[in-house]
Formats: sequence, structure tokens, C-alpha cells
Amino acid sequence: MAKIKSAKKAHRASLKRRVFNARRTKAMKGAVKDIGKLIGSKDGKGAAAMLPALYKAIDKSRLTKRIRAIVG
Repeated sequence: MAKIKSAKKAHRASLKRRVFNARRTKAMKGAVKDIGKLIGSKDGKGAAAMLPALYKAIDKSRLTKRIRAIVG
């Protein structure tokens, strides 16, 4: 357990970030899974309708930000 005040504060912040990141990761994986099911069932219109939700979930990921930093 952390003894220093700043270490305790950092631990509390990391717990909050963990919840936030887990929620965002779950949303992204769920959107990919839903699109995959629609593609598998050959429902093109449904998949196209879900595409904006997928982009929204992916755009909030760190991966997209890192790619944008490289591309320019």
C-alpha cells in the first residue's frame, strides 16, 4: 500500500482511469462484434447503419490517436 500522499492520490486516479478505459474498450469491442455479426448474416444495410457507431468507438481509442500522430 502506498504511504506517501502523492502515491495515494496517483493510485486513486489510476483506479478511476481503469474504469474509464475498461468502459471504452468494452464499447469498442462490442461495436466490432455487432458489425461482425451483421456482416456474417449478410445484412449490408444494418452494417452500414452501425458503421458510424463503430467509428465513434474506434476514434476514441488511443490507437487512432497514435496513428493520426504518425500520418500527420
